[in-house]
Amino acid sequence: MMQYKEEKEAKKEAFRKYLESSGVLDALTKVLVALYEQNDKPSSALEFIQQKLGGPSASEYEKLQAEMSNLQIKYDELVAEHQETCKELEEHKNSHATAMASTKESIDGEAHKDGF
Repeated sequence: MMQYKEEKEAKKEAFRKYLESSGVLDALTKVLVALYEQNDKPSSALEFIQQKLGGPSASEYEKLQAEMSNLQIKYDELVAEHQETCKELEEHKNSHATAMASTKESIDGEAHKDGF
């Protein structure tokens, strides 16, 4: 039982050191101090923290989601258009190859008639 508590404490300490060395503790402390020092507290503390940490606000996030959705639709349309264009190109290549083979056969056939 004692060993479990020691392992748990060691994990907590390792995580704390990780947060400290990566700058997370400093960033969170600064943001929380800024929130504390606000004379007029924001209606949403979470949104305040997100903005201070560089994240989008809820309305900006919704706009970005809508933009991403519109771009995904446009992307899907362009991919479908590209596939259709590739299909048409392949059909043109095949019809051209068929026409060239037919022309070659008729030229070869006439050459045999003429004795060449």
